[in-house]
Amino acid sequence: MASEGVWTFAETEEGRLRSVSYELLTRGRELADKLGAELSAVVLGDDVDRGDIQELILRGADKVYLAESDFLRYFLVEPYANVLGFLIKSYKPDILIAGATTVGRTLMPYIAIKVNTGLTADCTGLDIEEGTGNLLQTRPAIGGNIMATIKTPDHRPQMATVRPKSTPPPPRVEGREGEVIRVQIPVELLKSRVERLGFRSTEADEANIQDADKIVSGGRGLKKPENFALIRELAEKLGAAVGASRDAVDRDWISYPHQVGLSGKTVNPELYVAVGISGAIQHLAGMKTADTIVAINNDPDAQIFQVADFGIVGDLFEVMPALIEELENRSK
Repeated sequence: MASEGVWTFAETEEGRLRSVSYELLTRGRELADKLGAELSAVVLGDDVDRGDIQELILRGADKVYLAESDFLRYFLVEPYANVLGFLIKSYKPDILIAGATTVGRTLMPYIAIKVNTGLTADCTGLDIEEGTGNLLQTRPAIGGNIMATIKTPDHRPQMATVRPKSTPPPPRVEGREGEVIRVQIPVELLKSRVERLGFRSTEADEANIQDADKIVSGGRGLKKPENFALIRELAEKLGAAVGASRDAVDRDWISYPHQVGLSGKTVNPELYVAVGISGAIQHLAGMKTADTIVAINNDPDAQIFQVADFGIVGDLFEVMPALIEELENRSK
């Protein structure tokens, strides 16, 4: 069966591509190069910014499949799945990857059923198996205590989702050329039993940690919820977002949208300050790609120091006020 190589699903919002659309090109390009295949991005939306479409090509896409309609302006799972399923059956990609976002986590399982294939969610690693060309899909299992590698040898496309911010977007290559294929959509595919009335986020703006350039996170070492005031104060001085470990969230010291780690969010800030966090593997997986990591912990053997660029071994209740005071003095 002829294959169209590797596809990435590019998400749109209000006619613009979301950042995860470019991040996926890094993963897709690696896979396509190993297979000697083309890399394509699939865009569903309405009146999508043409500069963003060109950006996909400059960052590594050989083709862009563009399907536009008023009915695709906002994400609704039925028309999106109908159109994406139509494209899969028409062009037969070997691999399809998407972001583990709200859209990706809703759409990809629906598609997997429609086209009779498998799906591995929240992958931390993707590779190509030598000899078979199968996609090796690696993800945490059993609470993050082991890493499982999954294959889909008998069905196509092989499908996986990966977390936003787990990979940086590839660099732009000025002058790079590619093909934009505008897809004519059968009108019957655009029907939906669901009508979009409006949109309201359930997360406060302050908890949007995935887009933050700086994050200060607190863990069990804070001992009680009132002490998160230290985290918030330091975050305010640094112009940072507030994060947390799973321990802190499980103890109801702070709400779930702040959680960093395998069971929370993956972040990739310029600065990550971990306060009173031991550094369990589940937490490290969510923040270890930060540009600069500063750890404050009274245990010199804490795992967090293995990934930290700067480590402070000491009592956080002494270190934090000193840091806050120093920042205040420097701002005067």
